[in-house]
Amino acid sequence: MMLWGKYFLVFIGSLLVDIVPLPLPPAFTVMIFLQITFDLNIWWVIGIGVLGSIAGRYILALYIPNLAHKIFNPAKNEDVHFLGQKLKSKKGRGRAMILIYSLMPLPTTPLFIAGGMARLSPLFILPPFVIGKLISDSIAVFMGKYATENTEDLMKGLISWQSITGLIIGLALLFAVVFIDWMKLLQEKKFSLKFNVWR
Repeated sequence: MMLWGKYFLVFIGSLLVDIVPLPLPPAFTVMIFLQITFDLNIWWVIGIGVLGSIAGRYILALYIPNLAHKIFNPAKNEDVHFLGQKLKSKKGRGRAMILIYSLMPLPTTPLFIAGGMARLSPLFILPPFVIGKLISDSIAVFMGKYATENTEDLMKGLISWQSITGLIIGLALLFAVVFIDWMKLLQEKKFSLKFNVWR
């Protein structure tokens, strides 16, 4: 395979894991795997991988509102829209929260699902996400390169307590976005779960 094809795999792999509305292994695992497998330049891998990840999240934010209206009932869509408007009304704090969240080793799928369902402009979410993603993925790829000397070690690391914990936290955050009654929580300061959210 030609060199540009290997970097194209980095882009496509990062895009594919971040375009799906389920918490999959993070894009940096794809970056680490391909960087080690093909002995690619780490800086090019980070740059191209983050671009793929951004493209995947952007597409997710664009299509999730249409998907949400087919899956969730109008009340749930309105509830998440209300949450998004609260986030948007406090622009500085909202973007700071997105940046902090993107810096943590948590799946960003719930962030983009909530933003898409709330019909937040991807341009509101993407700038702090890009900054956080560049920093967190750079750290992860360098740590992965340091920690893994061959692909066998990397494959063992894909199913580790960290990846399982990340999956559980990602699913918990999706649960929170979908089943918490955000209007009641933010307006009346009362915690309530709503399970009747499907069409």
